[in-house]
Amino acid sequence: QLVESGGGLVQPGGSLRLSCAASGMIFRTYAMGWYRQAPGKQRELVAAIGSDGSTNYVDSVKGRFTISRDNAKKMLYLQMNSLKSEDTGVYYCKGWDTLGGYWGQGTQVTVSS
Repeated sequence: QLVESGGGLVQPGGSLRLSCAASGMIFRTYAMGWYRQAPGKQRELVAAIGSDGSTNYVDSVKGRFTISRDNAKKMLYLQMNSLKSEDTGVYYCKGWDTLGGYWGQGTQVTVSS
């Protein structure tokens, strides 16, 4: 099970930190990622972190977002800085391995003045 938290309303240029708490899985063996679904658009992968700690980002968030994980606490994080209106959407946490994956329920992020 994956449960996200930390979403909310923030002004352009502001920051938010999303968290994802994992349970019922061997967290350290899973690749993890944050997806975003903007209104009227398809869900897209924003950032991912492998079980080895390697990271990848979509170009639009490079230099602004940082994904991290704490295997001991079974937590995934997304630090979002310099937020823009186009970052608005529902953010989902996902974990996957070779056998399948898990999704969280999502948390709303709204960037607006």
